[in-house]
Amino acid sequence: MTQTSQHVKKTRTVEEINEKIRKGDVQVITAEEMKKLVESSSAEVAFKEVDVVTTGTFGAMCSSGAVINIGHSEPPIKIQNAWINDVPVCHPGAAVDLYIGATMMSETRPFEYGGGHVIEDLISGKEVELRATAYGTDCYPRTRLRTMITKDDLNQFYLVNFRNCYQRYVCAVNSRDETLYTYMGKLLPKFGNATFSGSGELNPLMNDPDYETIGIGTRIFIGGAQGYVIGEGTQHDPKNMQGTLMVRGDCKKMNSRFIRGACFTKYGTTLYVGIGIPIPILNVELAKKTAIKDEDIKVPILDYGIPSRNRPQLGVTSYRDLKSGSIYVNDKKVRVSPLSSLKTAKEIAEILKRWIQEGLFYLTTPVERLPKDTVYRNLRYSEETILVRSVVHPAITCLEDEDVKEVAKRMINHSVNHVVVVDQQCKLRGIVTSWDVTKAVAEGKTELTEIITRKVITTRIDEPIEAASRKMSQYQISALPVIDDEYRVLGIVTSEDIAKLLGRKQNG
Repeated sequence: MTQTSQHVKKTRTVEEINEKIRKGDVQVITAEEMKKLVESSSAEVAFKEVDVVTTGTFGAMCSSGAVINIGHSEPPIKIQNAWINDVPVCHPGAAVDLYIGATMMSETRPFEYGGGHVIEDLISGKEVELRATAYGTDCYPRTRLRTMITKDDLNQFYLVNFRNCYQRYVCAVNSRDETLYTYMGKLLPKFGNATFSGSGELNPLMNDPDYETIGIGTRIFIGGAQGYVIGEGTQHDPKNMQGTLMVRGDCKKMNSRFIRGACFTKYGTTLYVGIGIPIPILNVELAKKTAIKDEDIKVPILDYGIPSRNRPQLGVTSYRDLKSGSIYVNDKKVRVSPLSSLKTAKEIAEILKRWIQEGLFYLTTPVERLPKDTVYRNLRYSEETILVRSVVHPAITCLEDEDVKEVAKRMINHSVNHVVVVDQQCKLRGIVTSWDVTKAVAEGKTELTEIITRKVITTRIDEPIEAASRKMSQYQISALPVIDDEYRVLGIVTSEDIAKLLGRKQNG
């Protein structure tokens, strides 16, 4: 046997894999199957046996939307403002080009229906109402438009998403004593639950973390159809394993099973997008990378109870632990749930596998790989954020076993409307207002425990005053005790304090 015939090829090309697809002898497995193959044999064996690994993810991708062209009316209109099913849509271009943002909400059904639902309805073949207004010009004289349209009436209907498919995402918890409604879902107080996003070991960018095969021009599964990567996504942060993709696909060919409008309670609307990317196994190193497992993908646990871009990191977990249903936060076992559908992500990987095997999907070599040196920057701003520490003042406190009349005297002596109830360690136990005391006296109540409000809305010393003010408005209250992480009372802030500060700032 000659030396040449003994030589084992160490690489393959996309063109060679496409030729196998044409001949019907390509070897394709899902990312889930690849982990098992490498574990049972080796990366070298997997490289010899496998040509393509398919991936998948299906989650809320808020930075999504669709470009549509509605064609010209008679007489023509140069749209200034437009709505579809009462959802405001952007007019970023010429006369009748529109962009439907997934997070824009209906003016008549906010938090229930939004741009993501409009996109899903159009893909489903439903009829939607288009309204538009304009100022009128010589060549575009029409000033109002109202009609019903379907996707078949549109010249173009393309999903153009500027940030999708995060390489990995954070785990969210809430240290505060009130429920939070966020883009990470509903977070219960005092670490009552945890949420996470992403598909972990099934995620496309986790299976090609150095972006060897993913870049501009990579053909992908998107929304049940074929589409393309058109560049790095916004906030692309490869150094922190938070790469993102900008993608595009033809909505007219999509399936609403993989494009779903959704609502996050008291937060807003979004769009769930199904994305799958084939990873051509061009070398042994790629075979090793596609063998990554959930336990190898670490995720920071962040406290969303702190309304700051620099949320405290309370620990690190892995996608294996997240998918198990519970994690530990500060030695407390916390129930955890996904915001993404792992079942649908697996289905996407299977569908993409079948498309390739049946010769319905061919791979592409990117004309430009995703950058690995991008630096993510936070916003630089000149105006300082005002924090609660700027307006906090000492709280007038009492113990639970004090008499109502004594508390009333304290309110009069200190000219306050709120007394914070604490224990011997100055930890928060409740709050009493002047109204509570007045009512108690009128009803002949003498025990303070009879009138204490136990469920107290609080704030922290480093919380922006805008957030504190919003809480007061939301719960129709006029003061917030300021506490630390141990629930010790540091002071109090009132709506009057905030109003005075803002007034001085405006006058200054």
